[in-house]
Amino acid sequence: MKKHDFYYDLPQDLIAQEPAERRELSRLLCLDRYTGETGHRAFYELPELLKEGDCLVLNDSRVIPARLHGNKETGGAVEVLLLREIKASSATTTWECMVRPGRRIKTGTKLIFGDGSLTAVADVGLDGGNRLIRFNCGGLFPEVLERLGKTPLPPYIHGEIKETERYQTVYSRVNGSAAAPTAGLHFTKELLEKVRSRGVDVCYITLHVGMGTFRPVKTSNIESHTMHAEFFTIPADTATTVNRAKAEGRRVIAVGTTSCRTLESNADATGKITAASGSTDIFIYPGYSFKCINGLITNFHLPESTLIMLVSAFAGRENVLRAYDEAINERYRFFSLGDAMLIT
Repeated sequence: MKKHDFYYDLPQDLIAQEPAERRELSRLLCLDRYTGETGHRAFYELPELLKEGDCLVLNDSRVIPARLHGNKETGGAVEVLLLREIKASSATTTWECMVRPGRRIKTGTKLIFGDGSLTAVADVGLDGGNRLIRFNCGGLFPEVLERLGKTPLPPYIHGEIKETERYQTVYSRVNGSAAAPTAGLHFTKELLEKVRSRGVDVCYITLHVGMGTFRPVKTSNIESHTMHAEFFTIPADTATTVNRAKAEGRRVIAVGTTSCRTLESNADATGKITAASGSTDIFIYPGYSFKCINGLITNFHLPESTLIMLVSAFAGRENVLRAYDEAINERYRFFSLGDAMLIT
C-alpha cells in the first residue's frame, strides 16, 4: 500500500493545543468497524457503551521529563531527548537519544547540563540518526532529571502545558515514556470506577512510548517502513485476565495503539498472551490479522502516520477516513490533546 492512501486534509485550527477543560468532557466518536456506522457521545458516557465482561487494557507508562538542554564542553547549545535506557551501572546510565544538532556531535564529545551537576559523553551513532549518550550521575539520575529535564511534547503542540500532570494518565505508574499514551488521558479515577462497576475487567500493560511514534513514514510503499523498538511489560495477572476473557468469548478492548501493539506483538495464533518483558517494533497496517483485541479506544491521528495505518487495519481504511471526515465536519479536536474514538 502507498503512504498517500492514508492522507486526509485537516484544518490546522482543529489540532488541539491544550487539554480539554476536564478529562472526561472530551468528545467520543463511536465507530462500528463492521458497518462503518458512527455515533457521537461524550467520553464520560463510556461505561454505558461497554458490556459486562469486557476486558479493558490500559498502558500505565508515565512520561519522564526527557528533554534536556545543555552545551558541549567546547561551547554550542545541544538538545537531547531521551528515548529508552539501554544499560545502567552504579556510576553511569546509557540512553538511546535524539540529539540536536546531531551531525555536530562526534563520538566522545562531552556534554554539560544545567549547573554542571549532570554531564554526559556522546557514544556511537545508531541507524536512523539516533545516538547513544552515557550520563554520569549513577543512581541519582532520576532525581537530577526531575530537576533539569522538561516534559517533551509532540512537534505540533506549539506551547507548554500549564499543568504537566494533564499530560499524564491518572493511572500512570512506571516511568519511561517520552510521550504520553494519549488515549488514556480522557479517563478520571471516578470514570474508571464506573467502568469497573459495570462488570468490566480493567488491567494494565506497560509500553514506554518513544518519539519514534511521531516519526513520519518516509517511504512511498508503507511495507518498507521500519518501526522504532519500544520496551514493554505484560504482567502475569494481566495475561491471566486477558486470556480468561478470550477463552470465554468476551471482548478485549485496548486503550490506545500502545496497548494494542503490546498485546498483538505477544499474542499467538489463538490470541493467547503470556507474561513477558521485551521490546517490540511491530508495524500494523491493513492486511494484518488481529489475534487478541476486539475493540480499540484511540485518539485522532496524523495523516500518513503509522497510527492511522494501525487504526485502518483494525476498522478498515474507508471506514476510518469517512469517520475522520465526519469528525472534521463536526469540529472534533485532533491529535494528542484532542478527542477520542471508540471502535468496536
